[in-house]
Parts: sequence; structure tokens; C-alpha cells
Amino acid sequence: MNKILIANRGEIAVRVIRACRDLGIPTVAVYSDADRAALHVRFADEAVHIGPPPVRDSYLRIEQLIAAAKKTGAEAIHPGYGLLSEREAFAQACADAGLIFIGPPPSAIRTMGDKQAAREAVKKYGVPVVPGTEPGMRDDEIITYAEKFIGFPLIVKAAAGGGGKGMRSVYKAEDLPAALATARREAESAFGDGRVYAEKLLVGARHIEFQILADTHGNVIHLGERECSIQRRHQKLVEEAPSPFMDAELRQRMGEMAIAAAKSVGYVNAGTIECLVDKDKNYYFLEMNTRLQVEHPVTELVTGVDLVKEQIRIARGRRMGPTESVLDPKGWAIECRINAEDPYNGFIPSVGKITTLITPTGPGVRVDHGVYSGFEITPYYDSMIGKLICFGETRSEAVLRMRRALNEYTIMGVKHNIPFHINLLNSFSFIAGQFDTKFVEERFSMSSYETAPSDDELEYAAIAATLVAHRNQQLATQVVAPGKRDASNWKWLTRYERMHR
Repeated sequence: MNKILIANRGEIAVRVIRACRDLGIPTVAVYSDADRAALHVRFADEAVHIGPPPVRDSYLRIEQLIAAAKKTGAEAIHPGYGLLSEREAFAQACADAGLIFIGPPPSAIRTMGDKQAAREAVKKYGVPVVPGTEPGMRDDEIITYAEKFIGFPLIVKAAAGGGGKGMRSVYKAEDLPAALATARREAESAFGDGRVYAEKLLVGARHIEFQILADTHGNVIHLGERECSIQRRHQKLVEEAPSPFMDAELRQRMGEMAIAAAKSVGYVNAGTIECLVDKDKNYYFLEMNTRLQVEHPVTELVTGVDLVKEQIRIARGRRMGPTESVLDPKGWAIECRINAEDPYNGFIPSVGKITTLITPTGPGVRVDHGVYSGFEITPYYDSMIGKLICFGETRSEAVLRMRRALNEYTIMGVKHNIPFHINLLNSFSFIAGQFDTKFVEERFSMSSYETAPSDDELEYAAIAATLVAHRNQQLATQVVAPGKRDASNWKWLTRYERMHR
């Protein structure tokens, strides 16, 4: 590959550019009007403007991206995660244009991108799935099937969904019709596909996923699991590897299941098998993400494998570096997603300019982000500012290191969720590893580990804020005063001489 175009933005675009530089491969960035000064544009060797800020007019325009690759002479396209990374049409368009798509083949994306088709595909290989409805059922058929064979609670999901969109939890039979209608509307709006299905809602379950690598030489391995149960509204907030719930026997069984699921669709490149695991350590296939995951750094830290480099190596047609599955990860890694949202006000997204940015450093600390001091957080894209990843020899060391790093992390100008992470890492349940996918929504509170400021502290804060405001006002003041003499020396001398002639 002589050049790679990154069809993405933000943190993941910067991450891919860095991997390409390590390999000595030039890169091409794409950007919208809102990202003209973004970090990934600065870091890339070339950059191509692709349209206005809305993603449907820029980052989701396949023809624009293909044209940018052709224009710059790029031989391959890396899709990153999100946006077009799991669109079969994009992978096929790259192939039709003679470009290398750094990801799985279109057929695998088509099968695994459709959750119902994925369930049917993996069931043929003996992979257990959560009990649910069959593909292509109408609302009345889903309701009847759910009452007879699934029971409540259950969850309604979009067949083409992801990222928590088109999902509704239903605890009573009378709420199911409304949930189906709402999920269909949301799925149609988000994915252009209104098909939904229902499956059993596992209470007290954990979300555990396995990283898969497969090359074109028939090699398929897994790189161990990631614990992703700390979620809010199906959006992951904290991930770690390995899982505190895992044991060697369960890791081996689930790893073999993940490899079988990947082989069922002829998978190639990096992918993730997501599962739900109940309290009795029974696991069920949830879905496969046919791309790089946001949380891939925790796997990189405990395995020593650079997943982006492996993606490129596999796309080149070479054998992947690791040759055996990882059954004994080294150390412990935790990742906190740093988002521009207010944890004290329902996690409402925050927009504005980052006025101050100080990122933590030191042993075992890694920060992946695509912003800088002065960068504008806009309403056009997701709210993630960056990812803070900490590594330790043990889980305790990783937790302590993460606490230190969170306290060093300074972001001013927009609201962010660092206080949420600090409170979470102080909770006894998290420290003990006793949590599930409903922990944040049902058993966690921002006020549990915080004390209200005293009157003296409030007074000190008010005085400090007043002094800062006064100082800023002084600096902003422009003093306009007449000069001592309203003419130059030449004019003044000429006038003086005329007066004394």
C-alpha cells in the first residue's frame, strides 16, 4: 500500500494515522467544514474537503470518499469505527473502484450487520443465542410469540441496529405494542430499516465481548475478552480487560464459541463477538461488530498486539502477527470514555470551545483523543472527547492509576463526565467487580460518593471567580487616549520654523 485514506474523523482518525506513520505509509484525511482545523487534518500528509458539517452530507457520502481516494492516489481505505465502517455498500464500492477496504469482506458485513441473520448464521455452528423471535415477523406475530415462548421482561431490537438505537426494554405485556412501534420508527430513522425483533432480557447479566483476528490464510484466533458492563442506555462508558468475572475455563469455552461464530460467515480482519453472560456463567451470542471497537486499546495493552497495524497487515494479504489465541492476558487495563456531557444533568451533551486541556501522563497511562486546547466541540458529531486508558500489573493497580490520571485530567470550556468516572471508581461495587449492565442506571448515583461543599468553600469559590472575572475584564479593556503631540516631529519642526521666519 502506497497510501491510505481514513474515512473517519476525531480520535479514531488520529489513531489510524499514527499506526500508518509507524508503518511508513502516507495518509489522507477527509474533513467537513466543521473539522477544517481538526487534529486528524493537521496530522495527515494530505487532506480532502468532503462537504458541510452534517455527516449525511460529508462523512457518509460514499461517492465523495471514493473520489477523494482516487484523487489523492490512495490504494486503501480504513473506515475506523462508526459512520460507514459497517456498511456493506461502502466495502463493495471500494472493491468495485479497485480500492482495498481495510476490514471484512462485504458478505460478512451483510450477514453480521443484520442481527437476525447473524443469529441464524451462528446457530448453525452450535453457538448459543438469547431466546427470541424468528426473522421477518409482524408486530402481532411478535406479540403472540413473545407471550407464548419468551416471557417478560424482554427487549425489542432493531435488526439493522447498533449503538443502542431502536432498542426498548419491555417489562409488561401491555407495553409491548407501543415499544414495537417506537423501536420501528427509531430504526427506520437511524438505519433506513424498520425491521425489529424481540429477545429475552437477561436480568443481572454482564456484557462480555471477545476480540477476533482472522487472515486470508485461514487463521482465526481470539485475543481474550473485554468487560463492557458499565453502560448507560446501552452506551458503554468503561471497559476493562480481562473481565473480573472470567475464569480460565469460561475464557476457553467462550473463545472457542467466538472463533466458531467468526468462521460461520468466513470472517477476515478484526472483529468482535459480543455476548451476554448470566450469573451462572451461561453465555449467549448477542451480535458481531465487523470493525475495530472503540475499546480496542485495553486489548492492545494486555496482549501487546497493535490491532490497527494487524488490520493493515491482513488487508495486505499477509499472515497476521499473533499465531495463537490469548488464554492468559498479561496485566490489567481499564478504559474510561471522556465525553462532553453533563453527568449532573442527565448526561446532556455539552458543546463549545475547549479553553484548557491538560492530559495525564506517567507510567501506564495512555490518552487517545483528537482534540486540543481551542478546539470546538460541535453538535454535529458524537460527544466523545477522548479515551483514557490505564494499565497495571493487577486490577487494583490499574484502578489506582486510573484514579490518579482522572484527577490530573483537566478540561475547561465544556462540561465533561470525568466526575462520573471518579465517583464510579470510588464505588465499592465497582472496586469489588460486582456489577452488571444495569448497575449505572439502577444502583449508582453521582451523590453517593460526593459531599456537598461547605459555606466556606462556596465563599472561597465565589471570591476566586470574582477575581478572575475582574482580571479578565481588565485585560479586555482598551484604553484610548490622545498622544502627547498630534503631529510627527517633521510636521512639528516645519510649523515651528514657519512661525519663527
